[in-house]
Amino acid sequence: MKWIKEILPYAVILVVVILIRTFIVTPIKVNGQSMVDTLSGDEIMILNKLEPVKRYDIVVAKLMENGRKVDTLIKRVYGLPGEKIKCENGTIYVNDHRLEDPYAFGVTSDFEEYVLASDEYFILGDNRSISYDSHIFGPVKAKDIEGVTSFVIWPINKFGNVE
Repeated sequence: MKWIKEILPYAVILVVVILIRTFIVTPIKVNGQSMVDTLSGDEIMILNKLEPVKRYDIVVAKLMENGRKVDTLIKRVYGLPGEKIKCENGTIYVNDHRLEDPYAFGVTSDFEEYVLASDEYFILGDNRSISYDSHIFGPVKAKDIEGVTSFVIWPINKFGNVE
């Protein structure tokens, strides 16, 4: 019985850590070069699973095909639910208004207009010339966005917030 009292605080800590990691925040690793210049592809970041998604947020999204997850993507949000988004001559338009594009690295390829449903987002990588993103596969569903990330924890020389 004494050993239960000794182990109980450790078990509680373990359960709390598992719950926090499952439902609130978790580390994620950036892979690839689609977010260059913002991210170089070797960072470890904190993913916030509770923060609401806003324009220009960096999100982690599941890429789904035929109801199955085929990849995990780190991209930036450009189109929000219910909006129209298109790109003409390298310029992004949302609801027919030119959108500032301060994060683009390279030229944005033109894409046809998408009218986003009430549960869809349009995501683009910052490194436009190589990014596999919504301009290729279309919008992502809100349920497939795992969370928002903006804080690098590794490597230590990049520790802190990114935009």
